[in-house]
Amino acid sequence: MRDHYERLTVASKHGLMRIALGLEYDGSQFRGWQIQEKGVRTVQCCLEQALSSIADHPIHTFCAGRTDAGVHAIGQVVHFDTSARRPAQAWIMGGNSNLPADIGVLWAQPVPETFHARFSAVARRYRYVILNRPYRPVLERHRAAWWYKPLSAHSMDKAAQDLLGEHDFSAFRGRHCQARTPVRTVHAIRVERHGDHVVLDIEANAFLHHMVRNITGVLLAIGGGERPIDWAGDVLAGCDRRLAGVMAPPEGLYLIEVRYADSFGLPQGKYSKPAFGP
Repeated sequence: MRDHYERLTVASKHGLMRIALGLEYDGSQFRGWQIQEKGVRTVQCCLEQALSSIADHPIHTFCAGRTDAGVHAIGQVVHFDTSARRPAQAWIMGGNSNLPADIGVLWAQPVPETFHARFSAVARRYRYVILNRPYRPVLERHRAAWWYKPLSAHSMDKAAQDLLGEHDFSAFRGRHCQARTPVRTVHAIRVERHGDHVVLDIEANAFLHHMVRNITGVLLAIGGGERPIDWAGDVLAGCDRRLAGVMAPPEGLYLIEVRYADSFGLPQGKYSKPAFGP
């Protein structure tokens, strides 16, 4: 309890408190995270409406990663500043009471004013789920990408290892990416098969716009035998998005976890269970 109030004191700035939230959401019915024109359903819009009703004043949120339309999250992290004094449980229970069924608050915690959901993150982990079978999905049609041709997860995994480390990822960068530099560091990447599912897990310090979906597109071509295993490395070295082939669809992509320095004391990994696979 003492630690809780120490956090409140540190976080206070001009009467404002900074709160961090952990979220999960089904992105299939959203046009992405970021607020857009009036009438467009986004995660940020729904979340800010719910939090504003609890705080009794307008709330503006900042997220760890702006997910696209159709992309899901299990471990999204956001922060906001508020003059309202509410216990953590009020943000969780009140938030969930005011949110639609496809967004949920998992945890809430006061943080110091130095914390920023995006800029304080030291690593992010995404998972891309592919349903690999001849017949189109019904129950998973918004939860996994469907690929009807046989895939070699072994070939995809072997090719993916060429992407490890610090590189210029321009070849996997979306056209509208606003990042100042295309250089990113991939800490870990693996592709495994679990029954009919082929699952890509990737962790990096940060990601470019559409980076995971573009990497997946390259690996799908390799896994399907259309390209050789060393093609992923060739595409990376070419630094040209036009060489990278087709971008994978959004349905299979999940933001699994965002990691921060231990000093912030956030419940990292506790709620980031994969949607499919082990």
